[in-house]
Amino acid sequence: MPGENLSRDEARERAALLSVDGYDVSLDLRSAVGDGDGGGQPRTFRSVTTIRFRCSEPGAASFADLIAPSVTAVSLNGRDLDPGEVFDGSRITLEDLAAENELVVDAQCAYSRTGEGMHRFVDPEDGEVYLYTQYEPADARRVFANFEQPDLKAPYRFEVRAPEGWTVWSNGAGERADGVWRFEETKPIPTYITCVVAGPYHYVTDSYTRTFEDGTKLEIPLGAMCRKGLAPHFDADDVFLITKQGLDFFHDHFDYPYPFGKYDQAFVPEYNLGAMENPGLVTFREEFIFRGKVTQASYEGRANVILHEMAHMWFGDLVTMEWWDDLWLKESFADFMGAFGCVGATRFKDAWITFANRRKAWAYRADQLPSTHPITADIRDLEDAKLNFDGITYAKGASVLKQLVAYVGQDAFLEGARRYFKRHAYGNTRLGDLLAVLGETSGRDMSAWAGSWLQTAGVNALTPQVLLDAQGRVAELAVLQEAPESHPAERPHRVAVGLYRRTPEGALERYARVEADVEGPRTVVADLAGAEAPELVLVNDDDLTYCKIRFDDTSLATLKEHLGALTDPLARALCWSALWNLTRDALLPARDFVDLVLRFAGRESVIGVLQMLHTWANSALVHYAAPEWRETGGELLAECALRELRAAGAGSEHQLAWARFFASVACAEPDLKLLRELLDGTSAVEGLEVDQELRWAFLEPLAAHGVADESVLAAELARDDTASGKRHQVRCLAARPSAAVKAQAWAQVVESDALSNALVEATIAGFGQPSQRELTAPYAEKYFAAIERLWRERSIQIGMDVVQGLFPALQDRPETLRATDAWLDAHRDTAPALRRLVLEARDDLARALRAQECDAAAAGR
Repeated sequence: MPGENLSRDEARERAALLSVDGYDVSLDLRSAVGDGDGGGQPRTFRSVTTIRFRCSEPGAASFADLIAPSVTAVSLNGRDLDPGEVFDGSRITLEDLAAENELVVDAQCAYSRTGEGMHRFVDPEDGEVYLYTQYEPADARRVFANFEQPDLKAPYRFEVRAPEGWTVWSNGAGERADGVWRFEETKPIPTYITCVVAGPYHYVTDSYTRTFEDGTKLEIPLGAMCRKGLAPHFDADDVFLITKQGLDFFHDHFDYPYPFGKYDQAFVPEYNLGAMENPGLVTFREEFIFRGKVTQASYEGRANVILHEMAHMWFGDLVTMEWWDDLWLKESFADFMGAFGCVGATRFKDAWITFANRRKAWAYRADQLPSTHPITADIRDLEDAKLNFDGITYAKGASVLKQLVAYVGQDAFLEGARRYFKRHAYGNTRLGDLLAVLGETSGRDMSAWAGSWLQTAGVNALTPQVLLDAQGRVAELAVLQEAPESHPAERPHRVAVGLYRRTPEGALERYARVEADVEGPRTVVADLAGAEAPELVLVNDDDLTYCKIRFDDTSLATLKEHLGALTDPLARALCWSALWNLTRDALLPARDFVDLVLRFAGRESVIGVLQMLHTWANSALVHYAAPEWRETGGELLAECALRELRAAGAGSEHQLAWARFFASVACAEPDLKLLRELLDGTSAVEGLEVDQELRWAFLEPLAAHGVADESVLAAELARDDTASGKRHQVRCLAARPSAAVKAQAWAQVVESDALSNALVEATIAGFGQPSQRELTAPYAEKYFAAIERLWRERSIQIGMDVVQGLFPALQDRPETLRATDAWLDAHRDTAPALRRLVLEARDDLARALRAQECDAAAAGR
């Protein structure tokens, strides 16, 4: 990987020297089908690229990017160059450049099995081959020669030769003539959002029309595609509904017509990400096509991603960051717009609740890791960039934008966006360009706000302090702000402070709300003086700012007894989130959090919040509970899950959520017996349909506890002989409690690169079972011995998957912490991205040990 890196300094130097007028890219993908090359060599395709570009200093030298097994020919301005001399495996040296240049590169590029570059997938169900590209941040160079950096934007013309019977799509509209698919030239875009999708995909069409105030009409052809095997499950009508609602919403708010012609959306197999904003051809992971019954939270999640990617058409595609330092300029905005658009345009009116409860949890974790960074990050190179698609760039950034809307007002915020698009269309920007338009529209000096929120790291904690007078009313209510020692920045917070009391009927409801600007370590909220004494103070009511909510003693006591009585779903979600942060921070024993789930989760009406509580309860049990209490805690959770499963409405989404949670915590023989009987039909829960996806969810714990053996899993695969079924089977096979099974799984992932990215992910997921700590203990030492070699030999995506997924987190003992520290101490000069991943895993482990100490201390109460 190091030889494929590109530094920010190199990119700046090249951008100062070159400007690109256009690309012509010709790909011959007919080699995707039929027998491969054999002999252990990668299967390849021919890629011929012509780049027209200018050089501001004639006679200077530069380089083009290409990662390919071989290069057949290179010519620069009609002069043939020796590929053996100018191509080193990742770069093509270009010397003695003219003022105007034409570079032609004829290469054999490799199909990918890692989801990077031109990914090739063979469907086990019918043998069909499917291709798609995925590039961000810098894998277009695996498909065609280019200048791989976001600020060298250019128009592209693609042509593709493909096997008979295939359809090919790219960013522009295309048609087939004389056996070649030719596509319209794109607008100026960066390399990483060019795209090709090819194969016998199932394709559905629709159209969107909008008439503007001046009478002009915009017509956008819509398309959606998936593998043929998923076609029976493909609810394209709902995808198109959300798409049209989003296009209406963003046209209403952005005042800039969608600029990229058509709008195709491809749901593709073995995809590493959620989705990618390629203009005119957005790609999504095919898991967004639901093979079985799912809750509304899943449909909301898909809608959010559709709108997130659509927002990128303006934030990121039309206007692109100059370098990856300002990745947030597109990702934070898209993350914000996903929730903003869901609430404003679709049936998913609870999207801000989901954001507060689920999305911000990602941000809080990332912002407390040793690798935390400001939203505007210091991205030295491409490896840094790859790791910064994280909870800070996305969810913290979106949270801060929500705070910005509270600070400057929604109208000023959206008018700033409109000016930003018009001023910088098809160009590149930095932080200052956005601050300039926001300063114009809000009338505020944005530099201080940016300094506090965008250029410092860490999360503040806000705690209420309530003083009562002799009559029992509020004499003074203050908000205390704390910052961690490692990142001591205090920030200005625009917050809503809510006061809650129980009604005579027992409901816990808000009776007072005041917005205030919190600055410094202590801020008095004068407008609440004289209010009735609250039973609960919520210092970030309505979730206006980004902070960890803390409670005073009275509020915490109220929640422990009456959390389920909170009637407002957003307030309830915020309290759950705050209690989870207390658990992670070793301020609330894990068993107390589990007890809250046992007593109150059954009353949670918002399905996405309930599913998050299930995830947190599981994490509390596996990572934060004292080891000696885990068995008791697991029994209590399984008992609760089964009780709620039987009590839930027949056929309801709550019933489905509790069924899945029950499977995830089942470990006692009676519980495993019930899962077996639900699978074979000898037991039933009224209204619960055990469809194929739920069958696999039941089979994993049965495999992990030695109840479902290889023959059972083989029979299930025969029943579900699909790509999805194969992934499930691989995960379940790796979950079996056998030393031989673990050795095989380890070898398949660590010692071989034969598995595709999706099967690597499935094997890792099965390998680490909480009930098998002793069985996987020997692999802690092996992990540290292997990761540096593995990082050097594998692609960065596979390297990340393995280093994160196989870290011995379940060996949660001080000895593992010491082994991690020893590796870090001995590898100070290893790749910074690898050190970052290990440091993050170490921090999670240290946090778990602190939480376990906190929980153990609660045992004697």
